[in-house]
Amino acid sequence: MPTSSNGTPPIHDEKMPPSDPLAMHRAPSVTLSPELFEKYYLSPQTPVHGSLRKTFANPTPLAVLGLAMALTPFSCDVMGWRGAGGNGAASIGSYYFMGGMLMIIGSIGEWIMGNTYPFVLFGAYGGFWLSFAATLTPSLGAYGQYSTNYSVEHPSAGLDDSAFAASFGFFLLAMAVLSLIFALGTLRLNICLMVVEWGLTLCFTLLTATFWHLAQGNAGVAGKCLTAAGAFGFVASAGAWWILAAQILAAVEFPISLPVGDMSGVFPAKKVKVESAV
Repeated sequence: MPTSSNGTPPIHDEKMPPSDPLAMHRAPSVTLSPELFEKYYLSPQTPVHGSLRKTFANPTPLAVLGLAMALTPFSCDVMGWRGAGGNGAASIGSYYFMGGMLMIIGSIGEWIMGNTYPFVLFGAYGGFWLSFAATLTPSLGAYGQYSTNYSVEHPSAGLDDSAFAASFGFFLLAMAVLSLIFALGTLRLNICLMVVEWGLTLCFTLLTATFWHLAQGNAGVAGKCLTAAGAFGFVASAGAWWILAAQILAAVEFPISLPVGDMSGVFPAKKVKVESAV
């Protein structure tokens, strides 16, 4: 039996886990505390069968990376920083392959791990980025159907059509409602994820207002709503970057741990009565 420096056997106490979350993840006799689990997976710790969480890598940072890499340029574009514009069309590649593809892959990984909340969250936003990119792709003709002048020479014809703006606003409104549901879920997780989700809720709400004001011909008001939407999107992306940095530093066992603002103690989990099997 191995002994410590004073000759006594080492103690492995699950109530006092070591400070390194990855070391705890690997140790067979120690489990992640609920706070560290929620920081690492962005999900409450729930019992699952098997040892998939010890077998496969954590998919959460990949999906968070995809969100940050798609949302950041989009937010900067719609705010018009350094002369940017075009409703973020210049970053359509990042919407497909960063926001869309990486978040879908992360969502599938969370499903395999048995983490319901991030599985649904990453899948929903991955689907949004793919849908948004497809809408901006001229060859798919989403907005071209609203213009009689749409052609290869005029690929943007239809984007300024009032019917297209009014119709697309409903999709953005649905995303705002979905983000609000996700935001309520963050009250059980951490402050950084709250910043992301509440920021996205306001971002999508203001984007809805942007397109509906455009449909009514209120270009001035629509421009202000678009800038405000970009600002809230940028705040949300900052929260995503912080979460990503915290998870990457934990993954490489960096000596400094970034806090994410654990909220599990503020809103404790619902007590579930477990009935023994007969």
